Amino acid sequence: MSELAAKVGLSKTPVQARVRRLEQDGYIRGYAAVIDRERMGEGHVAFVQVKLSDTRSEALNTFNKAVQGIPEIEQCHMMAASFDYLLKVRTTDIASYRRVLGERISALPHVAQTSTFVAMETVKDR
Repeated sequence: MSELAAKVGLSKTPVQARVRRLEQDGYIRGYAAVIDRERMGEGHVAFVQVKLSDTRSEALNTFNKAVQGIPEIEQCHMMAASFDYLLKVRTTDIASYRRVLGERISALPHVAQTSTFVAMETVKDR
């Protein structure tokens, strides 16, 4: 905190008060540890395009809720594209990814089609 205070030209107390206000107002939603996923055995990253068979609100809500139950899905974004969702899936290797895709992602409600793109290297991960 003192490094931040020095950079913005304020003492520690006003900086702490501003940070607390940003937290209370919801601008700072939380803090996270940066984990080395390779060392954790989760180095395989795949991006999955998902097309649904039904895109009415009820179907979207059902899909959104079901995605929450698959821990390998790190991110899920609804897209304005030729497909409906983009998933970031993290597993140990291609074989485990194949199992997650075949047994869990393809079994999600209303999934009609998937396309997988495997990341070869992460260049930027903020």
